[in-house]
Amino acid sequence: MAETLSSPLASSAMTLDQNFLIEAVTLQGQGQEAEAERRFRQYLTAHPADPVAIYSLCVVLLRRQDLQEALTHLAHGTEVAPHFAPLWAAYASALHATGQRDAALAAYDRALALKPDYIEALVNSGTLLRESHQHLAALERFNKVLEINPDYETALGNCAILLTEFKRSEQAIGMFQRLLHINPNYDYGLGLLCYERMHTCDWTDFDEVVTQITDGVRAHRRVCKSLGFMAINDQAADHQACARIFAAHKFPAARPLWNGERYRHDRIRIAYVSPDLREHPVGHLMAAIFEQHDRNRFETVAISLGIDDQSRLRQRMLRSFDHFIDARTMSSPQIAQRMREMEIDIAVDLAGYTSDSRTEVFAFRPAPVQVNYLGYPGTLGVDYMDYLIADRHVIPPNHRQYYDEKVVYLPDSYLPAAGGIEIAERTPTRAECGLPDEGVVFCSFNHDYKIAPHVFAVWMRLLKQVPGSVLWLMSRNELSQRHLREHALQHGVAPDRLVFAQRVPRVEDHLARYRQADLFLDTHPYNAHTTAADALMAGLPVVTCMGQSFPSRVAGSLLHTAGLPELATDSLEGYEALALHLARHPEKRAALRARLNAQHRKAPMFDSVTFCRQLEAIYTGMWRQAQLGEVRDELGA
Repeated sequence: MAETLSSPLASSAMTLDQNFLIEAVTLQGQGQEAEAERRFRQYLTAHPADPVAIYSLCVVLLRRQDLQEALTHLAHGTEVAPHFAPLWAAYASALHATGQRDAALAAYDRALALKPDYIEALVNSGTLLRESHQHLAALERFNKVLEINPDYETALGNCAILLTEFKRSEQAIGMFQRLLHINPNYDYGLGLLCYERMHTCDWTDFDEVVTQITDGVRAHRRVCKSLGFMAINDQAADHQACARIFAAHKFPAARPLWNGERYRHDRIRIAYVSPDLREHPVGHLMAAIFEQHDRNRFETVAISLGIDDQSRLRQRMLRSFDHFIDARTMSSPQIAQRMREMEIDIAVDLAGYTSDSRTEVFAFRPAPVQVNYLGYPGTLGVDYMDYLIADRHVIPPNHRQYYDEKVVYLPDSYLPAAGGIEIAERTPTRAECGLPDEGVVFCSFNHDYKIAPHVFAVWMRLLKQVPGSVLWLMSRNELSQRHLREHALQHGVAPDRLVFAQRVPRVEDHLARYRQADLFLDTHPYNAHTTAADALMAGLPVVTCMGQSFPSRVAGSLLHTAGLPELATDSLEGYEALALHLARHPEKRAALRARLNAQHRKAPMFDSVTFCRQLEAIYTGMWRQAQLGEVRDELGA
């Protein structure tokens, strides 16, 4: 979060007209900006080099987004008054807003060289560095603010969030707690604290906090960001309310770049916008789809917002598209303008409100058709996203009212399995996996934050009822492993019955490990998504509990598509009973594996070509409706 520029009257060489300037600044401070602006302009005709007047006028211009005029005045101001730090800070702010990040950072540095304790410049330059993925440098700036003022809320919030990026969870949690002590109503603060605690499986006051957050969302308060909310709430209506609150605050609609023009292209131009065109679950799921697009009918464009990790998957991506644009250093307005200039027909957001996404690109309406798909399991709560691609399991028809986009259905699961990957032939031994030689292996390779205490309690009861069984988890966080073992002990289960899988370099070898598990236990209310698809692809049965929200119904959707609908229960009681029954009957698990392996090459989710053709049919329908100037509810129904 950045700080807005203030308009203090700093010391300056005053003329006989100083009272006129003081009155103008006073009017500005009172919110009478129109009259203040008139006076600043009048004053500057007589005193064109006065830094206070230039700065104060530019604050007005920046607030109403008159960026080009502000830049003109500020370039002049920094030339005639190079020792006035606020002019450099304002110049940096204007440069930042127009996407000139390097020049903006240099201007912030000039301001800080003149005034090292300039908090606004430290905060805003820290924000710029964070946007540019220079997280360590950003953290240093925010820490400097806290050295000046330990209770500065914006710096505390930014520091805590950056610490989560560095996996320094204990420090981040302590900082969130301090922030909430200073301001219990800090925007999204309680949700940020809860979400980071869940990343460490720290369930302190869990039920009480969940109630507070849910009540806050229902009261339309900024209490939790929408992605974190999905891990603690299972009501689609609440998810919609949370997304709308977040979107209205962070991503309001901007002046549209596309205004009804009709394009006449030989092929439909599709742009996929994502920070995850790399070694990432979204990348794994979509790589084969990108490769299978019909190049005679579709021209594909990648708008890559994230890092180039030099991975094999990234190389597949680079080969898959007609055009691959590395947009990481571009501002969101610049990206939107580039898409408009390319005359993109359909822009697909593969990230939603996940890490490093750019929802604001879509706020500029760069394309006739804008689609929310795959990366974020819910509505974005905005009116500039036209469609959400789903299936009838994740969004039943009676839930469509909870999505601001028009819901379009794929005929089978909306989520494709990772294509183009062959599971390693060699299966590692149980010993190599750290598993006991005998006993049922319950597996759940979900992220730590998806493990909720009520589901963990079910898992512990299963371990107690199935002698010799173990729970195989994927946590890579030592703190969460410690907490999970402590929770197991509290449930009367020996901590060593929790086994934590280690990272392996190749995804093919990771998938081969699933063969040593007996049953995959899903999480709730945030299901396994890519992880469930991986398990099914590897032939491992998944038991899930389908809830009342998109993220709590994904594994059930996959099971229906894979031909094992009976493994999708509708209550935790049913989930526990089914898992226990299967754990006690190895012959039934074997039959499920056989059915799953037989379906592997038949189920649409495992067939990248068929899945891509189904997706293309939806895109074609969207394009045709756009040509008619319509967005249809019936599309894909």
